[in-house]
Amino acid sequence: MKRITIYDVAKEADVSLATVSRVINDSNVVREDTRIRVQKAIEKLGYKPNAIAQGLALSKTTTVSIVMGEKMFPYHAKILNGLMDVAKIYNYNIMFHTTSKGISKMQDVIESIIKSRVDGVILFNDNFSEDELEVLNEYQIPMVIVGSKIPKTNIANVGNVYVDFEQMAYDLVNTCFEKGIEDIALVEDKLNLSMMEQLKNGIDKAYEEKGKKFEKYISYDDSYKSSYVFLTEHFKQMKPSQMVITLRDSQAIAVLNASSEAGYKVPDDYELICVLNNKYLNMVRPHISSYNIPEYDMGAVAMRLLTKMLVEDKDKKQPLNKEIEMTYSFLKRSSVK
Repeated sequence: MKRITIYDVAKEADVSLATVSRVINDSNVVREDTRIRVQKAIEKLGYKPNAIAQGLALSKTTTVSIVMGEKMFPYHAKILNGLMDVAKIYNYNIMFHTTSKGISKMQDVIESIIKSRVDGVILFNDNFSEDELEVLNEYQIPMVIVGSKIPKTNIANVGNVYVDFEQMAYDLVNTCFEKGIEDIALVEDKLNLSMMEQLKNGIDKAYEEKGKKFEKYISYDDSYKSSYVFLTEHFKQMKPSQMVITLRDSQAIAVLNASSEAGYKVPDDYELICVLNNKYLNMVRPHISSYNIPEYDMGAVAMRLLTKMLVEDKDKKQPLNKEIEMTYSFLKRSSVK
């Protein structure tokens, strides 16, 4: 028998997750007709909300949840080290929640976090919607999202420690324009959709300011087993752009190998940049250029921000700064001229 979740109730009642959460928590901001509709959906589906409601953190547990996509562990190791070191200083225990496509669903993570009565949450995952964040907010669970910049939100209990990837891409494209490079391609990364959107927005903006349109967003569907398989076919038919940008090392190396097999060399025929730095970028030839992002510091700052949010005095004249931008620098290697 299928386990009924808060998502099922929201769908049945045709309301948001946050609205269901408010009804469960007997919030007075829900209209009466909406409350009745949600309650009817709960009764119809046989949903048992008490197990979650009883998990509401009525007292401190000194435990913080970290939510991360399973495939992103290698790329966030330094951020995790920063998180763990600061958590240790403040005597917080860490509870990990990993997500995998088709295995660990967001609804399970949300319910597990609430039942665990954690004091706060650090989120890495791109797949969290604002509606899901609002559910956690209804349970008075402070959250810090680390990595990329999040859109403006009306949710008060959310912090963000980020690198401005949109600005990064915008600056990179303008630097290319200054060198006479106008043919630029961006390879899609389906594991980091918000980062990809920000990179593309930055590129679009730079092109638009020049009266041009960016048209080289390289995307592929799930029929391909890997980006390498797709790119092998792609470069048999298409010459690489003057500049190719990827987010992760696996994509950059796939571009390097697939284009090489098609007879193109870096940096003679085209230049290659990978946004996220990784040790493997120095293990290939030529070494691939990337960006130096202060990952350890991002983790440390994110955990420190969360600890401040947990003890924040609402009467303070100076509100807590919950949006913290981290700086970065370009690491020029032999994949660019």
